[in-house]
Amino acid sequence: MDFGLVLQADPPASYVVELMKRAESQGFTYGWTFDSAVLWQEPFVIYSQILAQTERMIIGPMVTNPGTRTWEVTASTFATLNDMFGNRTVCGIGRGDSAMRVAGRKPNTLARIDEAMHVIRDLAEGREADLGGTVIRIPWIKDGKLPVWMAAYGPKALAMAGAKADGFILQLADLYLTEWMVKAVKDAAVAAGRNPDDVKVCVAAPAYVTEDDSPEALAHAREQCRWFGGMVGNHVADLVGKYGEHSSMVPEELTEYIKAREGYDYSHHGRTGNPDTAFVPDEIVDRFCLIGTAEQHIEKLKALRDLGVDQFAIYNMQDAKEATIDVYGTTVMPAVNA
Repeated sequence: MDFGLVLQADPPASYVVELMKRAESQGFTYGWTFDSAVLWQEPFVIYSQILAQTERMIIGPMVTNPGTRTWEVTASTFATLNDMFGNRTVCGIGRGDSAMRVAGRKPNTLARIDEAMHVIRDLAEGREADLGGTVIRIPWIKDGKLPVWMAAYGPKALAMAGAKADGFILQLADLYLTEWMVKAVKDAAVAAGRNPDDVKVCVAAPAYVTEDDSPEALAHAREQCRWFGGMVGNHVADLVGKYGEHSSMVPEELTEYIKAREGYDYSHHGRTGNPDTAFVPDEIVDRFCLIGTAEQHIEKLKALRDLGVDQFAIYNMQDAKEATIDVYGTTVMPAVNA
């Protein structure tokens, strides 16, 4: 199993770079950041520094979207980084929940994501692409390589990820839902005539390692991770709005907990102590995240690996960033990959 680190591009950018360097030294192979221009600093500027100060780590957004950047600019930016640092980027892409809504726009449609994935990948790898009737190619790109991984929850998005994307990003670590969604993606890949093993699976969720499993330690860990249930709740609310509160298209295990959700202020998006996540119960925190002792993390990660997960990416927004990286590098990752 590969391991990734997910950070917000909060200032100072130098700290983001230092955490990524620390992660690589501990064996992490992927580095991801949020991409929302109003809420955080510009990630692609920071990527150049991360790539320059690491040797192997693959870097990319979790996730960018096709609405806030023109597609040829996105492709050229990735290709420039790849030309400078040797094809060490990955394009995570999604609807643009925070990036679009903070700017007063609606998240992108699946049809737009579908088209953007093809155009961005083709241009970044040196092929021609059609930009709404104008066919272009970026002439200086010779040996570019850009995997495009798609974030998805709903049935249509899962099917698109399996049929069109190089990888699938699932932003929760619940074992039942992971099994259900990975199967949907792999089945869609087979239906599209693809080898399902060619679609990589990345589960991304907060992880907080405690010294013991005492009630006090677990309570603190849950409060450090409760924000994640609110972030996921935004996507779930969209699914409920589309498919209804009770639908065979979406598991009840995913939709039931948001009944008490009242609103969401994106100024607290992805942050510990988010006041808009009080509705998230302890059970959801435990299911969606990894909390507890190192041994408990190892057990759940092995279960995720057995479900077909190729990478676990830690959302590292909490009060023990360095310690989490270090205990994963020294204890958790070696045990999972022994």
